[in-house]
Amino acid sequence: MKNEVLQNIVTRRSIRKYKQTQIKEEELETVLEAGTYAPSGRGMQCPILVAVQAPDTMAKIVKMNAQVLGSDKNPYYGAPTVILVFAPEERTTYIEDASCVLDTMMLAAHSIGLAACWIHREREMFQTEEGKDLMKQWGIPEGFAGIGSLALGYADCDLPLPPERKSGRIIRA
Repeated sequence: MKNEVLQNIVTRRSIRKYKQTQIKEEELETVLEAGTYAPSGRGMQCPILVAVQAPDTMAKIVKMNAQVLGSDKNPYYGAPTVILVFAPEERTTYIEDASCVLDTMMLAAHSIGLAACWIHREREMFQTEEGKDLMKQWGIPEGFAGIGSLALGYADCDLPLPPERKSGRIIRA
């Protein structure tokens, strides 16, 4: 079956090398808006998205994430934009809701020619005092947790080929 959406799913790859060129504002808006259309438990639309492009804020989150990772390398692979996703821990589906947002944004990014990579450790980052201070500055309510983020930009590499699909993962009952 030939279908644009299915083709996008099949060809999307996580990219770990980015050009330093900042993405266009309309591209960022497209990816963020797509994230707001992701499914959420009971249609509550609880996740909050924070787009980071300012160099000083980027330096802070790079340092925070690297500390959690125990590394001195940029865990966002030098992407010029990072989108952080937060969700309220009181919701039973908060991890799933935020995960749907991240996945939807990755597919949207790929569909318009951007590269993305899902990054973790935001939970630990935003449990620190520095992380809590940033959340307050951004107006994120108490009780929200960092779930994940997207490194976002233009790929500075060829898209990798997909690995062969493992067999035995589909069961018909």
